[in-house]
Formats: sequence, structure tokens, C-alpha cells
Amino acid sequence: MSATPISQSTRYYRQGISKVLWVPSIATLSAPSRAELNAGIDLSPEISASSGWEVTGNTEDTNALGSRFTGKVPSNTTAGDSSLTFFADATSVDVRTVLLRGDFGNVVWMDEGDVVNYLMDVFPVQVTGVPKQRDISAVAGIMVNFATLREPAENVSIPA
Repeated sequence: MSATPISQSTRYYRQGISKVLWVPSIATLSAPSRAELNAGIDLSPEISASSGWEVTGNTEDTNALGSRFTGKVPSNTTAGDSSLTFFADATSVDVRTVLLRGDFGNVVWMDEGDVVNYLMDVFPVQVTGVPKQRDISAVAGIMVNFATLREPAENVSIPA
């Protein structure tokens, strides 16, 4: 008898589907209300790149004098440095009017879109910098850097 295979996924391409919101205030990270999400700003149309936005687990070695094998045990989890890169506007009316260094809020990732009961991740963050990207051979951009302040709420059901 063989093991039961995992269910086959319905694959998708993120562009045009995924939503990223900036939500200034969420009372309960694990259960944002529709009113709180609606009070946010949909950043998706202006995002040209992203980096980070992952929660990873670390491990610690478990050395034992009685063995030459070094095992590992799970330890802390962390969310590394994260950023979103936006298109810059030729008249300066762009993400710089929304996100400033020092701002506190929440970045909400709706990977499969804003669909009731699908899952989202909520990252409580502070903006650490808003540097301009000055690559003269590329479309002008502005990167917004974020520090994740506490444990993100992952796989939260999107409310109606």
C-alpha cells in the first residue's frame, strides 16, 4: 500500500490576483474586521517588487558527549527584513504620500486575492526607510523598508 498523495493545487500567477494592503490599525491581528481592512489602502497597483515577508524558524544544535552526531531542535522564529518597491511618480504623488519613515501599521498579504474565507497574512510593522531607487537604466522606483515588530498572524481567514 502506498501513501496518500497530497491534493493537487490549482496553480496561479500572482500578478493581477494578489493584494497587498496597508492597514493603519487592526485591533486583533488574528481576526481583522472587514471595516479595518476597508479602512486600509490597496498598495497592489503600484508595487513593482517585494522582498522578505516570510516567517522562518531557527534551530539550535543539541551536542551530546555520548555521540558524534549533532541533532537539532526548533528554537526562535523570525521575520527577516522586508520591503516593497513602488513606481515613482514624475510629479512626486506616489507612495511617499502614504508611507513615511517611522509610520506604524500593518501590511496585509492576500496572496490569492481579497476573497472571503481565503487566507491572508498580517504583518505588524514599522517603516524603517523610504529610499529612492536611482538606477538610471530602469523605471524610477521607491523602496519602502519595514521592520516586523511582533509575530505576524499567518493563514487568517479573510472576513466578509
